[in-house]
This record gives sequence, C-alpha cells and structure tokens, in this order.
Amino acid sequence: MRFGVSTFVTDEGIRPGALARALEERGFDSLFLAEHSHIPASRQTPYPGGGEMPRVYYRTLDPFVALTAAAAASEHLLLGTGVALLVQRDVFHTAKEVASLDLLSGGRVLFGVGVGWNREEMRDHGTDPRTRGALLDEQIQAVKALWTQEKAEFHGAHVAFDPAYAWPKPVQRPHPPVYIGGESPAALARLARYGDGWLPRAHLEPDEIQRVRDRLAAEGRPGLPVSVFGAGRDEERIARWGDAGVDRVTFLLPTRPESETLRRLDELAAIAERHR
Repeated sequence: MRFGVSTFVTDEGIRPGALARALEERGFDSLFLAEHSHIPASRQTPYPGGGEMPRVYYRTLDPFVALTAAAAASEHLLLGTGVALLVQRDVFHTAKEVASLDLLSGGRVLFGVGVGWNREEMRDHGTDPRTRGALLDEQIQAVKALWTQEKAEFHGAHVAFDPAYAWPKPVQRPHPPVYIGGESPAALARLARYGDGWLPRAHLEPDEIQRVRDRLAAEGRPGLPVSVFGAGRDEERIARWGDAGVDRVTFLLPTRPESETLRRLDELAAIAERHR
C-alpha cells in the first residue's frame, strides 16, 4: 500500500509548501486537501461528526491555491482534493484550475469530488440540495469533455453549453483521475459510471470495501484504485484494508503549527513503513 495525508490547510496551521516538503521527505505519496468556500452562520444543517463544527471548517484555504504551493515545493507528491465540492463550482473555472495545476505540477493531480453535506452552503451557490447528485454526475462528464475535446460541448438537464474551446489541457491522459467520495448507493452508482478511483471514508469496514470492489468488477469496472480517506492509527485495520485490495491509505492529519505537525508526521511515517 501507499500512504498519504488528508487534512485542512488553514491560515492557522502549517503552510502547504512546508507540509509538502515534509511529506516527501518522509515517504508519503500524496496530499489531499478539503474544501469549503464559506460556512453560513445558520446552523440548520447539523455537523455530520456531531457537536460543534471544528474551527478548521471556517478557515480552510482554497484547495487549488494551496495545492499549487505544494506542487512548487515538491517533485513527486500527488496533489489531491478530498473532496472538492464540485456542485458549488462553475465547471469552466474548475476544469481550468485542475488542468492548470496538472500542467504546472507535471501531471500530479488526483481530483476527488463529492456532493457535500452543508445545505446552506450549497444554496448560497445557487445549488438545490435535492438535485445535487444529478448535478454532480453531469458536471463530472462536462469537465472531462473540457479536458479531452478540442471543441467541447455538453447538453444535460443541469449543465449545458454549446461548442467551446478550453485550455490548457491536462498533462495526464486522458485526464486527471476523478476520485468519487462517499459510500452511499448514489455515490457507488456514480463511481461505477463516471469514477476513475474511489475515496471511501475510514469508517467503512474492509469487508464492505471488498464487496464494493467485487461488485464493480462484476459491472465491468475491475481494478479501480481505492484510497481510504481520513484514517487513524489502528494498524490492525490498516492491514485488513490492505487485504481488501486498498491501494492507498491517507491518514487524517490535524491542522497544527509546523513544529507539532512534523512530530505527528514522524509518528505516522513509522506506521506507514510497517505496512508498505
């Protein structure tokens, strides 16, 4: 297995360039950054983790700006979104941002996407929470068209545009892999139809991951890479994920100042070394 880190980069923690250098020095292969454009003051949508929403949600940097800084400070580190809230984004700007990052990094982008959970945040972007899944399905198809077609067009119920030119094109061929976040039936259907990889959260049992992989193989999608997202330090569970065919485990890294972050990374690197 390979090992990476998933985290929030904020104005109060380690800077992305320093984090990227530290990850490469310790043998990690990837960095996945969370995204929230803003947090509405209304708390009608409960935080999924229970209790008060952690401070990092309010202060996260733009993931593509932060990943560009990480790209400039590293040579081989894969640069992931975990996850980009595509349903709150314009497809043209997003396609250009991802392609630009892929070009500037030499083809190191992993584009993780999800539908999100904060309904007030979605509504502020003009997104109807009731149709966000159908919107995401079309957006994935649309950004792939913009990446791969010289003169792209798309006509769906939620996303539609006439023939258009969009550059730069990504370095990766046919395009950066789109990793689908989530474990719901809708997310798994999206994975089977449009995904190039899967980002299941770390609470999912290894046996269930194996069942999903078997079902994907039966549906003609064998061998899709699986990156478990936001893992802890349970080494027995990490070993079982490996037995279930997981390709990568990303450790959940708390957002802390640089000195404390480096100490935590040393501890995680020791765990990773025992399971490579």
